Parts: sequence; structure tokens; C-alpha cells
Amino acid sequence: MDLKTALIVGTGSGLSASLARLFARNGLQVAMASRNPDNLARLAEETAGVTFACEATEPEEVAALFDVVIATQGVPDIVVYNASARARGPVTELDPEEVARAIAVSGYGGFLVAQQAARHMVQRGSGAILLTGASASVKGYPNSSAFAMGKFALRGLAQSLARELSPKGVHVAHFVIDGGIRSTVRTESTDNPDSLLDPDAIAQTYWNVANQPRSAWTWEVELRPWVEKF
Repeated sequence: MDLKTALIVGTGSGLSASLARLFARNGLQVAMASRNPDNLARLAEETAGVTFACEATEPEEVAALFDVVIATQGVPDIVVYNASARARGPVTELDPEEVARAIAVSGYGGFLVAQQAARHMVQRGSGAILLTGASASVKGYPNSSAFAMGKFALRGLAQSLARELSPKGVHVAHFVIDGGIRSTVRTESTDNPDSLLDPDAIAQTYWNVANQPRSAWTWEVELRPWVEKF
């Protein structure tokens, strides 16, 4: 597939920023959506990308996002869903509204974005939908039940869509990011230099998967620093 355009939903300063830069370096037009697109001004200038405001849990906003992106750049060849939310704490003390929000952003938002992407990609017969998971996609942790529920939901969505859409030419892949991601505010200690994942290295894996031949598509990849326990 000749990749020309990409849409990243849930864009921030970490992994999604690395993806935007990598896509731009490879000649793609990049659209970036966030609840706070003003925070993406510098990244948009760096990548010659376009930013949009979107609440990923609202069906009307997601549909409108795809309408405007398609009107200006065409149907995206790659759609990345990178949004998530957490509600931390013991299960006995969690605020139900915060839990509902966490599940909605990680799971339901992923569904809304994937649904819109699939509608247009299936009609064209090509495209890649890439969904960002976490350690919590495959193993629950104490005090992280809400995050696990949302990420388990996203993984189930990815697996179902991969089976449904692959015969129609649409590649769906889920990425288990099993570990912390290095950033300007999260750096490795000198006594544990390999403890965090490099966001640029993660982005390269997304790019490699998006460019896989159809005869050998990957539906899921797990990425972790070697010091992380399985």
C-alpha cells in the first residue's frame, strides 16, 4: 500500500508525537486530534501537520473529525488510536464516574475511531488501524482495575476487527506497550538505564507493521525493555 496520509487520535507529547514525526519524515500528511489541540502547535509546525479538536468518546465528534480529515486530506491510510484514561486506587474507593470515563476513553473511544476508519477503508479496500495497548491489556495490576478494563476492551476490539477486516484489505494491529515510556518528565535512573522504552523505537515498530505484506500481517505486537518481567 502506498502510504500517503495518517490520522492520530489522542495526540500528545510522547509516543504519538514520535509517530507524527516518523510519518512526516516518510512523506505522509499527518492529521492529529486531541481534546486540547492548542498544545500541539509546535508539533504541527515541526511535522507540517494539521490539528483538530475531538472528544474521542463522543460519536458525533469522531464522525465530524473523519469528515473534515477526509475532505482535506482524503481517507487516511493509517489511523492510530492512542488515547487512554486512568482511575487509580483501591476498588473499594474508586469513583464510578471516573471508572466509566476511563473505560470509555480506552475502549469505547477506540471503537468509535475504528468504526469510522473501517467504514471508509473497507470501501476503498485498504488501510491500517493501529491501536495502542498497555501492560494492562493482558494482565491486571492492583489499584488499576479501571485501566485494565478499558485496555482489555480495546484488545478484544482489535482481535475481533482483525478477523473481520483483514479479508477486506484492512490491517488491524494492537500494540502492547509493556513498560514505561521515556519522556522529558520521565527519565531513567543511572542505576537502571534500560528501564524505559524509547518512544521513537516504538514508533518505528508501528511503521514496520503498517508496511507489512498482506500475506503475513501481524495482529498484535508486545514491546518491552529487556529488564521488564513478562
